[in-house]
Amino acid sequence: MTAAALARTLAGPDLSIALVESEAIGTVGVGEATLPQIRDFNRIAGIDEREMMARTAATIKLGIEFCDWGQPGERYIHPFGTYGEAIGPAPFHQYWLAQRAKGSVRLFGEYSLPIVAARGGRFEPPAQGEGLFAYNYAFQFDAGLYAAYLSDLARRAGVVRQEGRIVSTERDSKSGDVCAVMLESGVRVEGDLFIDCSGFRALLIEGELETGFEDWSQWLPCNRAWAVPCEVGAETVPYTRATARDAGWQWRIPLQHRVGNGHVYCDRYLSDQDAVDILMANLEAAPIAEPRQLRFTTGKRKQMWNRNVVAIGLSGGFLEPLESTSIDLIQSGILNLVALFPDGHCDPADVAEYNRLMDLEYDRVRDFLMLHYVANRREGLPFWDDMRAMELPDSLREKVDAFTQRGLTPDYQEGLFLQQSWLSVFIGQGIIPEALDPRLEAMPAADREAHLSRIHTAISGKASGLEEHLAFIAQYGAAYRGGSPL
Repeated sequence: MTAAALARTLAGPDLSIALVESEAIGTVGVGEATLPQIRDFNRIAGIDEREMMARTAATIKLGIEFCDWGQPGERYIHPFGTYGEAIGPAPFHQYWLAQRAKGSVRLFGEYSLPIVAARGGRFEPPAQGEGLFAYNYAFQFDAGLYAAYLSDLARRAGVVRQEGRIVSTERDSKSGDVCAVMLESGVRVEGDLFIDCSGFRALLIEGELETGFEDWSQWLPCNRAWAVPCEVGAETVPYTRATARDAGWQWRIPLQHRVGNGHVYCDRYLSDQDAVDILMANLEAAPIAEPRQLRFTTGKRKQMWNRNVVAIGLSGGFLEPLESTSIDLIQSGILNLVALFPDGHCDPADVAEYNRLMDLEYDRVRDFLMLHYVANRREGLPFWDDMRAMELPDSLREKVDAFTQRGLTPDYQEGLFLQQSWLSVFIGQGIIPEALDPRLEAMPAADREAHLSRIHTAISGKASGLEEHLAFIAQYGAAYRGGSPL
């Protein structure tokens, strides 16, 4: 992703990009679900969505469904869109809360077009500026095929690939900057700026520069996962699913040719064998590979940019895959680097600004992921009981208190998870404010109900008129191998 984006956005006679990688080193290869921000990356990198979908066996993603996170049997979708529309001086969710208090049985998700469309297995690219019907979308794709596709794009854009393992690093004796890496073959690769995409090894940012790591395990304790693909045995829906298990959760990501599955858990509460047994017992169809185990520690580097080395991806940090944030954090790192790209030397002010932006992004993502765990109502299970009782960072405690007391949500204007995302988890997991907004009284109850009924009817009608998800894929981005669709 980094090589392709830099080559497409910063190409010029004074810039050369060398991509050093070894076929002998495996990749994680399970980052199959994305967020809508990847469409911004695609545009910047000059990626054609139709071609990308066909090359990566992609399906559409309108949100993430959470099953059993409140109480067993409950489910909700975190959508890539809004709820309702402005109908008075108070936020829309306050009007829904008022009607709920009066006995309304309509679910909050019924006022969100992407949720209703996802439930019905329908999708069409949204038109611009549709107001009540505005929404966004992302992709579910084969991560290995996506990497190969980007590799082709990067080489076509002038990136020179150098095969080999890095065995040592050279530092400038005066500045302390990295000036070259030596490969196992004896090849020496010089550079002015080094992007560390070496995964959990963090070869340069930590192995060489000893930047330091902030361990967030006390807040996000899940530290292992089993992953396995299986045949398609159920509907190929336009959303990812996260189902709570006894000491973690299980993902389901439907692609055109297979389904990605995984079980994320904490080894303090569940053995590795029990974890893989739970995963394999809950597959919808026959597995098509052996399960692979991943081990990780949640947290981030103390600096993502140190001297002339920038950590992108797992070398910079990892916050577990609950909301499909890994690829987005890669993207954020790349786009911030493009905006602050050095001109001959690394300006300390640019380095500091880059680290500030990435710290803010990681902090906000951490708080949002934690909310899913601390808002659970799965009583009687040690893992979930401990998650509800954990001591929260001040930044999250303030958000939880603001919503439980008054129904207030973070007023972020930029970033990954804005007001609608926080609403989806608060309400989806059964957190209801103690007091309603007094501005509701500016509108008679009958008028409030009339507005809600109008919006409900409009969204239901719009969703039912959208194209079927699989029909859209068949005519827009069907994957082919040897001239035949998968």
